[in-house]
Amino acid sequence: MRLTRYFLPILRETPKEAEIVSHRLMLRAGMIRQQAAGSYSWLPLGLRVLDKINRVIREEQNRSGAIELLMPTIQSADLWRESGRYEAYGKEMLRIRDRHDREMLYGPTNEEMITDILRAYVKSYKDLPLNLYHIQWKFRDEVRPRFGVMRSREFLMKDAYSFDLDQAGARHSYNKMFIAYLRTFARLGLKAIPMRADTGPIGGDLSHEFIILASTGESEVFCHKDYLDFGTPAEDTPFDEIGRVQEIVDKWTSLYAATSEMHDEAAFNAIPEDRRASARGIEVGHIFYFGTKYSEPMKANVATPDGQQVPIHGGSYGIGPSRLTAALIEASHDDAGIIWPDAAAPFSVALLNLKQGDSATDGACASLYQSLTAKGFDVLYDDRDERPGAKFATADLIGIPWQIMVGPRGLADGKVEIKRRATGERTLVPLADAVAAISI
Repeated sequence: MRLTRYFLPILRETPKEAEIVSHRLMLRAGMIRQQAAGSYSWLPLGLRVLDKINRVIREEQNRSGAIELLMPTIQSADLWRESGRYEAYGKEMLRIRDRHDREMLYGPTNEEMITDILRAYVKSYKDLPLNLYHIQWKFRDEVRPRFGVMRSREFLMKDAYSFDLDQAGARHSYNKMFIAYLRTFARLGLKAIPMRADTGPIGGDLSHEFIILASTGESEVFCHKDYLDFGTPAEDTPFDEIGRVQEIVDKWTSLYAATSEMHDEAAFNAIPEDRRASARGIEVGHIFYFGTKYSEPMKANVATPDGQQVPIHGGSYGIGPSRLTAALIEASHDDAGIIWPDAAAPFSVALLNLKQGDSATDGACASLYQSLTAKGFDVLYDDRDERPGAKFATADLIGIPWQIMVGPRGLADGKVEIKRRATGERTLVPLADAVAAISI
């Protein structure tokens, strides 16, 4: 993509309304634009990041055995009355009426709708287990939306819903999602620690929040430092082997880890002092087992092998890609701008023509652009008629992992300069070797 043909509205000044780093940098980098309180348009650069994050999420959901579908944003109030949550959910739910005066709502979550789908089609234990997920926009009418997309009213959510015949099967489904979440966050360059959490309005009696440690985090969290050294579950984790999956989850829940709401000071103090970690944290995922909370009132039953009708056991599992975008920035940035992990970067390479209009640099950039794209790299070619300093600043601000700088001085010696954004390391390489020097 040539920058002269792209829509990238960079802001030179820091917007006054932005309170945290991610909000400031997303506005400055032209990723989002606020349309109303807690509501944002995702501009092309921001949308590319969302798409990259969604791709990683989909790959790990699919790997674990979950199946994608898509449900509407607008839901019938009747479904929520069946579950008993319509009145209980509170003012965060946006309630509306259609032209026929039917009560509707903009979905804050989808437990009722997915249960309605299951009860229509799943009648036997032979149809289970089943885990269905979608990536869809949600709306929760926050009393005080703030921090940009970190706490907005309209947000993108990956929500998965598992269904099993009994509690033992539901626990295995929960464990598979637990591992899928560890892998998802690790692939995005994050060390996420699972912490026991309150189930809140979702309900149920088992819940974990996945927390990343960041100095700009929303709340204080407490954990054993050994979690920071735990390895990511392997790509070939055998998700159908109940014992192996439980073993991995047991390891990741064997040490103390708690949010401030669930913190036990005595238990934390029992950890050797040099192994205690108390830090700020950002929630990037939340999983729940809620048993028959929805299937019982909504009569979502299946036949057992002996012919009895029993309510389905369920769980729900959420990751907010829009919120995760901000969390990645909070966890990885510097004074110059964003530092994207390779998996989430909007482009993998920034190609900077340091003297636009010069035949040598124009020709070298054209050749590099063609070679990089042929190798499958996403390239943003800065072909603007700007000074080199402006191009360096733009590339650093938007956080592209690799920069290739092509200038007349280097080309005179047959070389170009390559910079790794994360480390700042710069290397002069022969023009012919530049593409081979880039690794993603």
